Amino acid sequence: MALVYVTRKIPDAGIEMLKKVGHAVDVSLKDGVLTKAELVAALSEKEYDAVLCLLTDKIDGEVFDAAPKAKIFANYAVGFDNIDIPEAKKRGIIISNTPEVLTNTVAEHTFALLLSIAHRIAEGDRFTRAGKYIGWAPLLLLGTDVSGKTLGLLGAGRIGSRVAYHAVKSFDMQVVYYDIKQNEYIEKETGAEYRASVEEVLKEADFVSIHVPLLPATRHLINKERLALMKPSAYLINSSRGPVVDEVALVEALKKGSIKGAALDVFENEPKTAPGLTELDNVVLTPHLASATEETRAKMAEVAAENIIAVLSGKEAPNAVRF
Repeated sequence: MALVYVTRKIPDAGIEMLKKVGHAVDVSLKDGVLTKAELVAALSEKEYDAVLCLLTDKIDGEVFDAAPKAKIFANYAVGFDNIDIPEAKKRGIIISNTPEVLTNTVAEHTFALLLSIAHRIAEGDRFTRAGKYIGWAPLLLLGTDVSGKTLGLLGAGRIGSRVAYHAVKSFDMQVVYYDIKQNEYIEKETGAEYRASVEEVLKEADFVSIHVPLLPATRHLINKERLALMKPSAYLINSSRGPVVDEVALVEALKKGSIKGAALDVFENEPKTAPGLTELDNVVLTPHLASATEETRAKMAEVAAENIIAVLSGKEAPNAVRF
């Protein structure tokens, strides 16, 4: 029997899988994100063999020191920018994530954001709830058609490819994309066209959707200068990582009308937002919900548990992060 620590309550499916194979599981009793000090203290209480952590947990050398027996830190997320990967590699600690299982869900949420900002859904909801709707009017809250427009993708991995599929198959959009390498699959399945730079995509697209990991090279990928390249009629959608967008510059662009609107599921300094962002009508904001369906969050828990079970039984983690 091994001892596993889970840093926050997650769907029961993963916990039950761990218990079913005989592992003991301790789940943080705190209803919220553990501070670094709280996480270190919790891991120091017992000799844990594995840790199931969340993207809100900052995992570094100090945390690894608190759990010296832990063979694996299984991240309950696709991204792993919350973990000090070089430090894990140095210590021989396995890091795993939960790819693929949330691809469809995040793509659906991305398109929900796109449609919501284009058709002013959230704005219309607020307008109606405030009692301002007094009857149909020909110029009331006019939005923007999506069909026939150009979608620009920054990042054409699993999620970006699925967003492109929805765009082309359901809405007859054209897709242009930039990635560090061309994606033959997305081109064959959707007719998407590769562009050699971020700038080319921004200049051409009516809707720009971001699907890149958070790396030093992608931090503030969208900044003041690049926002200025977008069409005044264009919209920005981000369901990847908040720091990919310079949020202060985005607020300025939205206020000036440099771009028409934005829809964000992630923020640069979560859970805080840049000053003025929540006061704007030409934005749709959701609190990091892109993977938040009952089915997907349960499957993420199962995948994280599968990685832990494999490593603790002497096997390779199915979703080990390659260093």
